Amino acid sequence: MRVYPAIAFLFSLVICAPGLAQTSYQTDASHAVILDAETGEVLFSRNADEPMPPASMSKMMTVLMLIEAIEAGSLSLDDELPVSEHAWRTGGAASGSSTMFLEVNSRARVEDLLRGIVIQSGNDACIVVAEAIGGSEAAFADMMTDRAHELGLTSASFANATGWPHPDHRISALDLARLARILIEEYPDYYGIWAEREFTYNGIRQYNRNPLLGVFSGADGLKTGHTEESGYGLVGSAERDGERRIIVFNGMESNADRASEAERMMRSALSDYSLYRLFEAGDEVDHRAEVFMGENETVALRVGSDVTAGLHRRARRDLTVIVSYDGPLVAPIQEGDVVGSLIVEAPDYEPRSYDLVAAESVAEKGLMGRIGAALAHMLRG
Repeated sequence: MRVYPAIAFLFSLVICAPGLAQTSYQTDASHAVILDAETGEVLFSRNADEPMPPASMSKMMTVLMLIEAIEAGSLSLDDELPVSEHAWRTGGAASGSSTMFLEVNSRARVEDLLRGIVIQSGNDACIVVAEAIGGSEAAFADMMTDRAHELGLTSASFANATGWPHPDHRISALDLARLARILIEEYPDYYGIWAEREFTYNGIRQYNRNPLLGVFSGADGLKTGHTEESGYGLVGSAERDGERRIIVFNGMESNADRASEAERMMRSALSDYSLYRLFEAGDEVDHRAEVFMGENETVALRVGSDVTAGLHRRARRDLTVIVSYDGPLVAPIQEGDVVGSLIVEAPDYEPRSYDLVAAESVAEKGLMGRIGAALAHMLRG
């Protein structure tokens, strides 16, 4: 058995010259995230993985469950669902909370309930939907949690259909952003409802609470939230020049603070942050790895997948790419073997690692060649 010493090898590819400017968005929100809608790349994060009380922003999950039921054929937009006393008393006019003003023991069309949740943030509408799909609000909340986990939203734990304060009702800002992305990408026929400015039901007109609508060009969704525990929060999305961003933040102190932060964060999301495509899968990096006991002394390296980085544009100045492997690599090497890593680093950016693979096969030297290489290695120490 032949044992050769491995030397950790790092080779830095400086993509651009260093700069000193501020490279991260500053916010007073307790939790925040900016997501590139096309790729799902996180552009900015502050406590974004930490489960938080989402208030009415969790109604996006209730809407997703309703849309999925419609798409599956178990409900239709024209179906009329009963308004129970529980829905009326807990979420209706009697509750003093956000309401669609459904009347107890009446029936409401599914299409109206959908708008009542999205535009009016009606707690009563959420409970009506929950009881129709799950049999009870508690059972529906369990279904919400299970479905969220199936979708990869692992931080989610729902205790009700409305976002009403409960110690077990939690989801992270990042998972809310991912949920918004699902609604945007997979259900475009329904997504336009999130941009509707008002809805009248039972003779009562209510306006969409999203402070971005009609103020920020390109904004078309999604949901606000507020409780004493959570503070004021928003899930927002906007598209400009073919780029869509999703923002989520929570913990602002007032409605006015939320409106100001929504516009400021969305402007930064579209103006200050960009997705940089550094390599495409199969691209060779500008470095050949040294090979020991091989018929070739070096081997070309290529990236095994697309390499992207979502960054503040100023952070691009300090971005570096590092080729890392334990070398010299020992022959034989097969084309496609994972032989190292490509590490992407930048200010205010969590380092990412991507596989580097051999771009070609390198056969092992013959017996005499191996002996000569071993002697040379011993002489070099």
